Amino acid sequence: MSETPNTPATSSNTPAPSSGIADPAPLGLAGFAMTTFILSVVNTNMISEKGSGDVVLGLALFYGGIAQFLAGMWEYRRGNTFGATAFSSFGAFWLSYWGIVHWSTGGDAHKTLGLYLFAWFIFTGYMTVAALRTNGAVLAVFALLTLTFLLLAIGAWQNAATPPASFTEIGGWVGLVTALAAWYASFAAVANETHKKQILPTWPR
Repeated sequence: MSETPNTPATSSNTPAPSSGIADPAPLGLAGFAMTTFILSVVNTNMISEKGSGDVVLGLALFYGGIAQFLAGMWEYRRGNTFGATAFSSFGAFWLSYWGIVHWSTGGDAHKTLGLYLFAWFIFTGYMTVAALRTNGAVLAVFALLTLTFLLLAIGAWQNAATPPASFTEIGGWVGLVTALAAWYASFAAVANETHKKQILPTWPR
């Protein structure tokens, strides 16, 4: 989600970023990937134990939330509108997720939760259109994430009527693939930058 030649949000028609600021994209992608991975494992019910949500909340607040939000702010400084919008928004998503769960009153708000997830599906959908101007690695992350949000929204609505929500489990599996794609994009960005050449492909760049 950056605009340097070897990172996952390169755009051929945008100005080069300031050379004085390191590429924040690998950090933002990594924070998103790890938090999504842990939450998705929980959503698939591969791990079902008391307190597992606390681990997700810790990651959501610090790594998926604060670290990713800061990556978005640094993308603004670099002049990357796409990266700034994506990282800041998804950082705010994880912060809002932390807030929703942390301050939950224990009510049954599955319909509203479904609406919340569906709104993020809409946002991610139009960001996927913008990602068509980046590269294949980033586009894959956004396309998979769009599907994940849709499945989780349906799962929340389904849970409001007839639990358990099988769509939530399916969304968890797609979320795992999304996390792996984001990790790859992060790995490619930091490896290519460190070696000053393309070690890992991001298609087509």
